[in-house]
Amino acid sequence: MKNTINRRNFLRNAALAGAAISAASAAKGKNMENSPKKGRTPGGAPIMEKRRTLGSGKAAMEVSAMGLGCMGMSANHGLPRDKRAMANLIAEAVDLGVDFFDTAEIYGPHTNEELVGEALAPYRDRVRIGSKFGLYYPGGKQVEDARPQTVRKAVEASLKRLKTDHIDIYYQHRIDNKVPIEEVAGTMRDLAAEGKIVHWGMSEPNAETIRRAHREFPVTAVENQYALTFRRHEEETFKVVEELGIGFVAYSPLDRGYLAGEMDANTRFDPETDMRASFPRLSPEAMGKNRIFIDFLDEIGRKRRASCAQVALAWVLAQKPWIVPIPETTRRAHLLENLRAPDIEFSPEEMSEINARLSQMVPVGERYAPGSDAARSVYNLI
Repeated sequence: MKNTINRRNFLRNAALAGAAISAASAAKGKNMENSPKKGRTPGGAPIMEKRRTLGSGKAAMEVSAMGLGCMGMSANHGLPRDKRAMANLIAEAVDLGVDFFDTAEIYGPHTNEELVGEALAPYRDRVRIGSKFGLYYPGGKQVEDARPQTVRKAVEASLKRLKTDHIDIYYQHRIDNKVPIEEVAGTMRDLAAEGKIVHWGMSEPNAETIRRAHREFPVTAVENQYALTFRRHEEETFKVVEELGIGFVAYSPLDRGYLAGEMDANTRFDPETDMRASFPRLSPEAMGKNRIFIDFLDEIGRKRRASCAQVALAWVLAQKPWIVPIPETTRRAHLLENLRAPDIEFSPEEMSEINARLSQMVPVGERYAPGSDAARSVYNLI
C-alpha cells in the first residue's frame, strides 16, 4: 500500500517530534516545563478555541467548532469500549475545549446516553448535549415513532440517563411519515416551554419537511451525514438551511472512519457488532477502489504536514461557517489529531481547485444497502 500520511504514520511522527520537544523543554528548567502556552494544556495538547453558531435568532446555539460523536464508544462500531476509559476520553475532550457532544437513545440502546451523562455530569454547565428520539428496532425491524406520547416518554427517559434536567438540542432521529412534522414541531415547542429541551432539530429530512417544521417552531440544526465522499446534501439541504438560518451538524465527516486513511480492501467488520459490515461503500471491493480519495487527501496533507483525517475534517469546516462536524473516536490520539483540523485553512482558490478535482471523483458503493430500512428512511435513499 502507498505510504500515505494516514493516522498511523502521522501519529508516529508526531510522537517522535513531541518527544524531542519535551526533552528540549526539560533542559530549560522546571519552570519552563510547567508553564503552559496559551491555547494548550500543560502537556502540550491543543485546545479547541474556535466557535460556531448553529441556528439563528432565539434558536441560536453557540458551540465549539467541532463536536464529539459518542455512539461508537458504546455500540455499532464493534464491541462496547471500556466505560471508564470512554468517560475519561469525554472528560479530556471537555478540557481540550470541546463543548458539544452527540448521543441518542437508540445507541446501545440507552448505554451511550448513560455513559455521556455520567461523564459530563461534572461539566454540565459548560457543555451542550445533543440527543435523539423516534428511532427503534423492535424485533430487528427499523421503526420510526414520533407520536407525542412516545416522544414524551423518550425525553423523560433520556433526561434520567443523561443525569440532567434539560437536553440542549433534541433531534428527531428519522422522519416519521405517519406523524405530520407540524405535530412533531408542536411537541418540541411544548417541551421547550417546559424546560426539558432548549433547541430542536432533525436528522435526514428533506427540504420541504425542514421548511414546514421551521414555520411551526424554529429549527436550530439539521444533522445529516456529510463528507467529501458524500456531498448530496449540498444540492437542496444546504440551500434551505442557509436561507432559513438553520445550522448543519455533519455526522460521519470521515465517512464512517474511512477517510482517516487506515482502511483498505483488507479491512473487515464484524457483522454481529459493527453496522459498517452492511454498508456497500465499506465492502472490501469499494474500499479498495475508493483509495483514490485517500491518495488525494495524502497529496494535500503532505503540503500541509497534516494527516488524511485532518484534511478531510478541515474540508468540511471550510464549506460553510454554519457547519459543525461531530467526528467519532474512541482513542485519545485520534481526538488530539482531530482537534487540530480547525487550524487548517484553505484560500478560496485552493478550495475551488480541491472541489473541482473532487467533482471528478465518484465514490464506489452506496452508503446504505439498497432496499434496507436505513436506506428507506434517509432523504436521498443512497
